[in-house]
Amino acid sequence: MSKEDLKDDKTVYYTIDKPGVAEFKDRGSKFIAFAYPIGHVDDFKKHLQELKKLHPKAVHHCFAYRIGTDGNNFRVSDDGEPSGTAGRPILGQIDSKQVTNAAVIVVRYFGGTLLGVPGLINAYKTVASLALQVTPVVQKQVEVNFTIQFDYTRMNEVMTVLKQHNCTIISQEMQLFCSILSGIPCNRQQEVLYKLKEIPGVNITKS
Repeated sequence: MSKEDLKDDKTVYYTIDKPGVAEFKDRGSKFIAFAYPIGHVDDFKKHLQELKKLHPKAVHHCFAYRIGTDGNNFRVSDDGEPSGTAGRPILGQIDSKQVTNAAVIVVRYFGGTLLGVPGLINAYKTVASLALQVTPVVQKQVEVNFTIQFDYTRMNEVMTVLKQHNCTIISQEMQLFCSILSGIPCNRQQEVLYKLKEIPGVNITKS
């Protein structure tokens, strides 16, 4: 199946696998783009704060991100650049790669020459594209989060079911009574929940 074939498949999505960095220069101005895989807005905020500390002399920290598979959770910022010249071109590159759960932040150092609206759009678009080209795109399962609570003696049985069905362990508390927050692939949700409920003493709630 190609990405085109999977566009209407609601059980998978594409994202970037690891951070990527790229640089673009135009008439003395330097644009450095940082691409990050993110799962939540808080992840993005941490990356933005880190970059502001690393590049305090940069004149702009423009960005765009898209989170989730419904297409509704996104944000763009021109951070003082003329409206529509930075955030939108960056988001356009994220969307052209058909990825989500991804952010691109572009740090700009001004070189003394005004680039104009077309020049800015080209610079932000180009450097965002370059950053996304150097990080692998991966296919992931769309998951639904569930909290699974159980007695410690059932640990192996619960973990076996989760591992067999490629569920994600988001967080876990292992004491006498255990709690796991797990992402269960939506196309295997019924099967996984059925098997977990067969284990005595397991309590499952949607998170």
